[in-house]
This record gives sequence, structure tokens and C-alpha cells, in this order.
Amino acid sequence: MVNQKNLSDPITLRLPGDVLADIEEIAALTGRTRSFIIVRALKAYLASEGQEIRELAEARRAADAGDVHDLEAVVEEVEAIVKGAAA
Repeated sequence: MVNQKNLSDPITLRLPGDVLADIEEIAALTGRTRSFIIVRALKAYLASEGQEIRELAEARRAADAGDVHDLEAVVEEVEAIVKGAAA
């Protein structure tokens, strides 16, 4: 029996024919459902591009809040660390 707690509300989605054909082919080859293939694809997207979008949004919020560092000060600090390591 399917665990109902892990399911969300159903959605309706329009896909280009070629994308749907690819999903159906992969589903048939793997013995999985189309929903399984689509969920896996969405999770992969969210883990890569989605995470990058979240990180950029967080960086913008931090910058808007004034949580920034002066580039020249950072470069000077790095140069001092490098000089100390070379000595």
C-alpha cells in the first residue's frame, strides 16, 4: 500500500510531445511510472539549478541587509595570509 503521508496534491501539467515521449520511454524501460520519472527529474533540477537560485536569493538578501565585505579589504587580508604562509 502507498504511504499517503508522502503524497501531495495532484497537479496538471502540459508537456511538449517530445518531452512526454522521453518520459514514457524511460518509464517503460525502467518499469517505473511516469510520475516517478517526473518526480526524479524535478528533484534533480531542484538539487542543482534550484539550489543555485536559492543561494543567489540568499546572497541578495544578505547584500540588501548590508552583510557585505569590501573587496579591497578581502584582497589585502588574503595577501597577508599568503605572505605569512610563504615566510
